[in-house]
Amino acid sequence: MDAPVMEPDDLGDDWVSRPLPLLPDEEGEARATLVHRRKTGGPGPAILYVHGFCDYFFQDHLARRMEALGHTFYALDLRKYGRSLRPHQTPNFCTDLSVYDEELDAALRIIREENGHRRVVVMSHSTGGLTTALWAHRRRGRSLIDAMVMNSPWFDLAGSGFLRGPVTAALDLVGAVAPRLVVSQLGPHYGRSIHRSGTGTWDYNLAWKPIEGFPVRAGWFRAIRRGHAALARGLAIDVPVLVCCSDRSGPNDRWHEAITRTDSVLDVEQIAARAPQLGPDVTVVRIAGGIHDLALSADPARESYFAAVATWLDRQVR
Repeated sequence: MDAPVMEPDDLGDDWVSRPLPLLPDEEGEARATLVHRRKTGGPGPAILYVHGFCDYFFQDHLARRMEALGHTFYALDLRKYGRSLRPHQTPNFCTDLSVYDEELDAALRIIREENGHRRVVVMSHSTGGLTTALWAHRRRGRSLIDAMVMNSPWFDLAGSGFLRGPVTAALDLVGAVAPRLVVSQLGPHYGRSIHRSGTGTWDYNLAWKPIEGFPVRAGWFRAIRRGHAALARGLAIDVPVLVCCSDRSGPNDRWHEAITRTDSVLDVEQIAARAPQLGPDVTVVRIAGGIHDLALSADPARESYFAAVATWLDRQVR
């Protein structure tokens, strides 16, 4: 068997990435990418991080914090995202969230079987929270993971009842027949608040995570809303789950003065309300002053988030 291909990673000399070949889809060749630091952590469970929509892994400081707690850190760029995006592909596009089972399974096999980690925690953000929740529900009973940590998971559609009801129903039909039809676009305000080209302090690849986002397409929206519906009916994730979110939401359709201390992408009350539907062992922690990606919040909110994760992991999986 050929040795796995390890490539130098954009994050720097401490990092390597490994392409994960996947079965081709309607757009042809596909792959995911497993990223990790050359330095290993300690005796704690390995962490597998899964990003959100219009996103990829770039949070080096998160990895270092987890390593300081004794965890070996991995991250997965899903197909058509970040490092995995190929020129012939529609960025971030899918029509069924279960398609990501293939790369999640592959990453867990490498971490457990090839790299020898007995315990693994899946850490996810935003759409990654919904994706991994559905995956964990389908994989229950297989002892693939030991716990889940969710950072502002996307559990419902923010907005009016009209948007969540009649519009969702209409786009469910449209998404089945015209899946690549562009139906919406993300606002640029959150991106401008976190990237250093705007008013933020963080640097990342704007080709992989554009300020304006990628177009929202009908087939993808349909997949997301079907995922939301499955969660609303109730999942049966059989490992402990930590759900963290901000204590407040802000408007996502305009710039506002509290954008640096609120979740101005999702409705945090929806997150807290839906969290118990994940399974029998769910802990919800609200982070005062947190933004949508809690790991990118300003201090003291960022430190509060890291402390909450550390305390919970120490209690649940050590």
